[in-house]
Amino acid sequence: MNWFTRVRNNLSWLPKRTTDKDLWVKCPSCQQMVFGQEYTENMDVCPRCDHHGRIGADKRLAMLLDEGFETLPIPDVKEDPLKFRDSKKYTDRLKQARAKSPHKDAFLVGAGAIEGKAVVVGVQDFSFMGGSMGMAVGTAFCQGAERALTLRAPYIVVTAAGGARMQEGILSLMQMPKATVMTRRLKEAGLPYIVVLTDPTTGGVTASYAMLGDVHIAEPGALIGFAGQRVIQDTIREQLPDGFQRAEYLHKHGMVDMVVHRHDLRDTLATVLDYLAPAEAA
Repeated sequence: MNWFTRVRNNLSWLPKRTTDKDLWVKCPSCQQMVFGQEYTENMDVCPRCDHHGRIGADKRLAMLLDEGFETLPIPDVKEDPLKFRDSKKYTDRLKQARAKSPHKDAFLVGAGAIEGKAVVVGVQDFSFMGGSMGMAVGTAFCQGAERALTLRAPYIVVTAAGGARMQEGILSLMQMPKATVMTRRLKEAGLPYIVVLTDPTTGGVTASYAMLGDVHIAEPGALIGFAGQRVIQDTIREQLPDGFQRAEYLHKHGMVDMVVHRHDLRDTLATVLDYLAPAEAA
């Protein structure tokens, strides 16, 4: 609210004006102001520079799945097993994150279909504590894989994470082998495991289930890597190339199979499923 609006609203004989805070969106890439409705209708992609904004789990599931999909409840796990505290208690950080989110943790699973093809889709929500991988995320990932095994359906995972959840220590790191075992079970069952890498996908998530897919699809401009660029640069003492750890760079160097615009992602997944999905899941 600018000074003129504040002064005007303090004049008792004039009706107060309110402005919807979501009326305009500032693109984090080109810094241009975009009309909120236009931004939303464009799937949270900037119409000026084509920057792909971060979106929540519910919106992502609605974009990818046919209508009528089922959302699996996030599994209950032991919270704050280490009684961790930094500048805040871990329990307080969880309360703060849950106050801003409709879900109690960072990984949501939906079971449904993409253009009539049965699938299970797991989505990581970066807005919930940076999408960090704790016991709840690891358990939800495995729950999604179990549902895919039960339905004999492909498993698609959309990643967005800053890495492991430090407040859970070694228990967080244990989610890496647990998730890896589930990807192996999917492979042994002959079920496709497809990963969609979105901005950002880093740390222990990249080091485990994010890079174990049969097919890796990335959104344009997505940051994908394990360690941060400054850490790598300081370690090897060399200047990194432009675009390092971005989706296009990884695609050029063979770590990503394709870079797909968000507008085309659903159709691309449907095409990939046509090639990979077993007859039972069709």
